Parts: sequence; C-alpha cells; structure tokens
Amino acid sequence: MNRNLLGIVALIAVGMTLIIGLAVAGSRPSNGQTLPVQPPAQMAQASAPSTADLLADRVLGNPNAPVTILDYSSMTCPHCAAFHTETLPKIKEAYIDTGKAKLIFRDFPFDQAALRASMLARCAPAERYYPLLDVLFKSQGQWSRAADPVKALAQYGKLAGMSEQVINACMANQALADGILQSRLVGQDKYKVEATPTFVLNEGAATISGAQSFETFAAAIDKLVK
Repeated sequence: MNRNLLGIVALIAVGMTLIIGLAVAGSRPSNGQTLPVQPPAQMAQASAPSTADLLADRVLGNPNAPVTILDYSSMTCPHCAAFHTETLPKIKEAYIDTGKAKLIFRDFPFDQAALRASMLARCAPAERYYPLLDVLFKSQGQWSRAADPVKALAQYGKLAGMSEQVINACMANQALADGILQSRLVGQDKYKVEATPTFVLNEGAATISGAQSFETFAAAIDKLVK
C-alpha cells in the first residue's frame, strides 16, 4: 500500500472518529438538554459569533467543580498530544465526570501551524470544541507535518461540519489570531508558563509541568478537593 493510500485511509478513520465524537457531543451537551446535531448547511447559515465569543473559555466538566485545571498547550506539541490522548481520559473519568474538577484549555501556540489549529477549533460550535481538539491531537502527526498544514486542517474542519466559507473566514480572522496570542502572553506573565504542556491548578495553588502521569495529577487534585 503506497503512502498516498495510507494517508487517505488514515483520514477516513479519523473522520469516522470525529463524526461519532461530535454526534455524541451534539446530542449530550453539558447542561443535560437535548441538542440535535446541526448539519453543515445549518451551521453555515448561523450568524457568525463575535471574537469575544470565539475566545471565551471552553469548560470541560462542571463549571462549579472545586478544582480548576488550566491546560496551557500548543497544538503541535507532542507532549501535549500525549497528555490529551493518554492521560486526560483518565482524569476525565476520575475527576471531571465526577464533578471534582474541570479543565479549561488555554492556547499557547509555538508556531503558525499550532496557531491555525487553535483558530480552527475555536471557530467550531462550543459543544464541539473538545471533540475536535481530541481529533486534532490524535492526528497531530498528519496535519502538522503536511506540506500545507492550513489546507490539511481544513479537511478536519469539514469533517466537523464546518463549511469552506466558515473555515476560510476563520483563518482570515486576525482579531481571533491576536486574541489567541494575547492568551499566550497572559499565561507567560501571570502564571510564568514557559513550556508546554503546563497545568495551573486553582490559580497557582499547584502547577504541573510536562505530560506527567495520571498519578501526579491525582495527587495534586486530591489535595485541592474540598
């Protein structure tokens, strides 16, 4: 099997994973209400969200959870991908799904490809943000090494139900790009983030650097759970 065929097969597999994940996210939002999955045509017709809406925090878990985990990651960082694919599912099961902790992803791009991936995710409907992040991290080795990462990312956007018009407008949104870069500066200035991934728990009550084990996160979270 040649490399081109392997790439097509991989993209189809990722697409199926994304479609299933987004369908679940669309039908089971965090507020417990039933939300039908929007087809691409409806998404394209929806009014464009403001830059403030695009940059708003996306909370994974109960907003009132006693422990807040700020996840400063770059979309092209292999260690960040390792955390999201290997460790986060365990944290989600033990702490996020049980209401003990919530996670907020904070963009910390180190290169243009990471910035564009962050922009794409933020242009997706809020309830589909984390499923799309999950797929982008799992397929990081494909789109980040493509000859044209933006073109490769667009394919994942389309699989997430975003129209070409929405994707193009997203990639051209300089205010969004500036806002993401400003978020990185806040992480540097306020929390002294220098490398990714870096996790800030409860406004600095604890800080974890690198893709540490689940046990490391569990020990830190357990100390903060009230």
